[in-house]
Amino acid sequence: MKYNRLLAEFLGTLLLVLSILASGGDALFVGLTLAVIIFFAANTSGGHVNPAVSLSMYMRKRMSLNDLLSYITAQMLGGAASVFLFKMLA
Repeated sequence: MKYNRLLAEFLGTLLLVLSILASGGDALFVGLTLAVIIFFAANTSGGHVNPAVSLSMYMRKRMSLNDLLSYITAQMLGGAASVFLFKMLA
């Protein structure tokens, strides 16, 4: 697996969760942020940025188990890093 896919998932999830935390859950802001993340990550990793999306791709046999576990790990680390950053900046 290419590491740029995992980096895209990590950064995409980090930005998504950070936008949710920073905006207080404003749906329009979060939705626009998600659209931008998917636009930029779609060609690299598919723009999943959500373990549920990655799991559905695995269940439809569009990704391997190894890729699924790698994506979910990158997404979980991205989410955890965003909470850490938010607490540092808030």
